[in-house]
Amino acid sequence: MASVSFRDIKKSFGKLEVIHGIGFDIADGEFVVLVGPSGCGKSTLLRMLAGLEEISGGEIVIDGRVVNDLESKDRDIAMVFQSYALYPHMTVRENMGFSLRLRHADKATTDERVLRAAKILNLDQLLERYPRELSGGQRQRVAMGRAIVRDPKVFLFDEPLSNLDAKLRVAMRAEIKALHQRLKTTTVYVTHDQIEAMTMADRIVVMHEGIVEQIGTPLELFDRPGNLFVAQFIGSPAMNVLPGTLRRNGSGAHVEALGARWPVPDGVDGTDGQPVSYGIRPGDLSLGANGIAAKVFVVEPTGAETEMLLQVGDAQLTLVMHGRTTARPEDHVQLSVDAAHAHVFDQASGRRLN
Repeated sequence: MASVSFRDIKKSFGKLEVIHGIGFDIADGEFVVLVGPSGCGKSTLLRMLAGLEEISGGEIVIDGRVVNDLESKDRDIAMVFQSYALYPHMTVRENMGFSLRLRHADKATTDERVLRAAKILNLDQLLERYPRELSGGQRQRVAMGRAIVRDPKVFLFDEPLSNLDAKLRVAMRAEIKALHQRLKTTTVYVTHDQIEAMTMADRIVVMHEGIVEQIGTPLELFDRPGNLFVAQFIGSPAMNVLPGTLRRNGSGAHVEALGARWPVPDGVDGTDGQPVSYGIRPGDLSLGANGIAAKVFVVEPTGAETEMLLQVGDAQLTLVMHGRTTARPEDHVQLSVDAAHAHVFDQASGRRLN
């Protein structure tokens, strides 16, 4: 295992700079997820860590050693790709042991490591099969097994679940997390799926347009997003965001938006009349009396929860409630807001004000 440090990392393709001086540390044994929309630079950063892309500026440090000029094979990392990248003419056993054979490991060592990895991943009954005889989830486990047998200092995962169906993705998320808890190997995982990030990470690095927007634990990012981008990116369904105006009255404050008064938590910064973006998560809205007038647009029961799309003024808001509701489309209802969980952001900069 090893720590990893990015120090003022920059990456340019010609005159186009795509990574703008990123720097952060990953602790020994930590599971860190790089998340962000397509094109934010997360896969490029991972590939630079792997030695598959040259660095335009800065330093990458693995286990206290600067690796900028080291070949990929000399960095003691193992990478699991989105596409599995299995050799079709090799069995599961041969695929998993191939990297050890390239390093001229003896047969006994190779067989022992392959069998150990196969047992961890429940592949020991499939060792003589070929990739064409496996399901998508089994192929991905073989790709993970090929990484495990190398016993690297750092595991790298580049969107490994994006080719799987929804049910299998959920199962594989749990498998990868359990694998990390068992092996304790430092892991860097790239995804654009914030649900994957929330459920798997010790810490999340939220990236956008080549910079780091915020780093924190999943619940830190969910409860206290540092800016409007993180607020809207983390959480499913997405946070409701309304343009409004901050109003102060003595020691109290509220936001005027959509012709209504929206409560804010204590300690909100900002001046009276300041343009703001008011955020409230779907689970922090509820139906009640003497609240904000709304009209039901869509009701989507999912069993344990009900998701509702509501019209307030000229905006649509999402509400998620536990259980079921008698409300139907076109009904007029009243919204209650959990003020302690409201979020207020400066409209110009997107910076959090509370």
